[in-house]
Amino acid sequence: MARVESIVLTNMCLLENEEGEILVQDRLSKDWPGITFPGGHVEENESIHDSMIREFHEETGLKLLDLKLCGILHWTPLSNARYITICYKAHRYEGEIKSSKEGRIFWLKLEDLKKENLSYDLEEILPVFLNEEIGEYYCLNNKEEKPILKKLY
Repeated sequence: MARVESIVLTNMCLLENEEGEILVQDRLSKDWPGITFPGGHVEENESIHDSMIREFHEETGLKLLDLKLCGILHWTPLSNARYITICYKAHRYEGEIKSSKEGRIFWLKLEDLKKENLSYDLEEILPVFLNEEIGEYYCLNNKEEKPILKKLY
């Protein structure tokens, strides 16, 4: 068994304001369109924490002040490279929101989230952000391209 595998390392953050709204992004990407949380790729020689601060600022115009690690998402798509997303939550920030080329940024009540056109699997991964007892979401795709979902607590 190999101890080394190819990975794609990303991050995502759920920011909640004092009014109980969450910041979402309506992604324009053809690969993963729809409503999701801001985030992106970790660059070479960049810490995961710093990459989250950078990506969030690039996509929203906001600087996160109290970033807290809340879980991990990972799956193995048919390309055989593991895709890992480090999940964060935050409540404090500086700046004014602005949309980017990635998509429109806006505040939304959490209870209204499921009324939106969500990105594929956002509803499935929400417990990692919302439930402190769930810290991991894992999906292994089989040959029929149907995901086998496991939530590990």
